[in-house]
Amino acid sequence: MRLQMSTQSIVLPKPVQNAFDRFYAGSRGAPGTFKVSHGKGIFFWDTNGKRYLEGSSGALVVNLGHGNERVRDAMIDQANRISYASFYSESTDTLCRMIADLAGPGFDQAFPVSGGSEAVESAIKLARQYAVASGQPKRWKILARMPGYHGATLGAAAVTGDPDRDEMFGPIMQIMPKVPAPLSYRLPEGFDVGSYADYCADALEQQILAEGEETVLAFIMEPVGGVATGALVAPDNYYSKVREICDRYGVLLVFDEVMCGAGRTGTFLAAHHWPNALPDLVVCAKGLSAGYTPLGAMIAPNRIVDKVAESGGFLHGHTYAGNPLSSAIGVAVLKEMLDHDLMGNAERMGVMLRRKLHALKDQSTTVGDVRGMGLINAVEIVEDQATKAIFPAAKQASYRVSEIARELGLHLYARRAASGKFGEWIMAAPPLIITEPEIDLFMELLTETFRVFESENR
Repeated sequence: MRLQMSTQSIVLPKPVQNAFDRFYAGSRGAPGTFKVSHGKGIFFWDTNGKRYLEGSSGALVVNLGHGNERVRDAMIDQANRISYASFYSESTDTLCRMIADLAGPGFDQAFPVSGGSEAVESAIKLARQYAVASGQPKRWKILARMPGYHGATLGAAAVTGDPDRDEMFGPIMQIMPKVPAPLSYRLPEGFDVGSYADYCADALEQQILAEGEETVLAFIMEPVGGVATGALVAPDNYYSKVREICDRYGVLLVFDEVMCGAGRTGTFLAAHHWPNALPDLVVCAKGLSAGYTPLGAMIAPNRIVDKVAESGGFLHGHTYAGNPLSSAIGVAVLKEMLDHDLMGNAERMGVMLRRKLHALKDQSTTVGDVRGMGLINAVEIVEDQATKAIFPAAKQASYRVSEIARELGLHLYARRAASGKFGEWIMAAPPLIITEPEIDLFMELLTETFRVFESENR
C-alpha cells in the first residue's frame, strides 16, 4: 500500500502551552509537544487517539517497546516489597551482577544511577579519584571529541563538543580540550574516510602532548555516535589506535554508550565490536531500562574500583543511585532482552533497515548519507547531494522532516548539530523488538515523509 498525501493537507499541531512545554517552546525548530496517552509495542497514541510508530525509540530509549508485561510485573512485585532504600538492596545487587556479566571480562563492577548524565559524572569523578589514589594528582584534564555529546549536567557539558553550549555555559564551567571526531561524510579536502580517521587519532596524541601528558586524565568518546554525530561509526583501526595512544600516555579511555549500549548495536556494549580496543570505563543508560524507569550505570574494573576503595571510598553519590525499584526494572529489562534475543534481532533488523534506507537514498534528492550499526542509524538531510550542502538555517529541514513524519504517524528524533555546523539528520532507531513487517511500515512512512518534504523544496 502506498500512502497518498498532499503537502496542502498537512496541518501542524499548535504547541501545547502547558508548564512543561514552555521550556521547549523556544527551541530552535523543535516541533511543539503533544500529549501522549498510552502505548503498546512499537506504537504509542496521543490523547486524540492518533497512533505513532516509534521511529527513534523516543530518544533512543524504548528498546522493548511499550507495555511490556514482564517489566510491569517486576515493578509491582518490587513496589510491594520495598521501593526505596538508602543502602544496598537485593535487586540492586542482581542488577549490578547482570551488567558486569554482560559487559564481560575486565568489567567487574557497576554503579547504577538515574541516567546518562549522572553516569558520565560518575565516570569523571571515579577517574579523577583513581588518579589521585594512584599518586598522579596532576591528572585532571579530560579530552573529548568535537562534535560529541555527553550529557546536560555541567561536568558532562564540559566534555561535550558543542560550540553553542560552550558559548552559553562556558562562564560557569571548565570547558575541556577537544579533538576532532572522525567524521565519515563531510571530510576535509585531501582526506578519505580512512586517512581522516588516522588524522583524528593522531590529533588525540598531539593534544595529549600539548596539554602535558602528566595532566591528562582521560579521553571520553562515543564508540557509535549519538545525535551529535548522527550514528557515526569510525573505521576499525581508529579504535585500536586510540587505545594504543591512551595506553602510551597512561590516559584512561572512557566509552560513552548512553545511546549505543544495552544491546542496540547487536552486542551488549558497542565496545564488544572492537575487542582489541576495550575501554577502561563505560557508561550506559537509556536502553538499560528501556524507558520504564530513569536508570544509568557506570561500569568499571576492579583495578580501578579497588584502588579508590582503599583510598577511603568513592567520594560521590546520588539519592536515587541503585534504588531497589529501578534496579528491579533494570533486571527485568535485561532478562527480556536476553530471553528474546533482542541483541540478535537488533543486528538482523539493522542490516535490513540500512539496506532499505540506502534504497531510499538512491531515489531521494535530499538524503545525503545513511550510516549506523544495529538499530542506531542516521539519515542525513542535505539540500544538494553533490555538494553535501545543508538547507539554510531558516528552513530547519530536519525538524520539518520530523513534523511531516509526525503528521503521517511516524515519530522521529531530529537534530541540527551545533546550529548546522556539522549537518543535520533524523535518527532511524526503532525499538529492538521490531519485526520485518514493521520495518516495512517504518520505511513506508519514512519514504512518504521524504516525498512530501522534497515536493515542498522543489
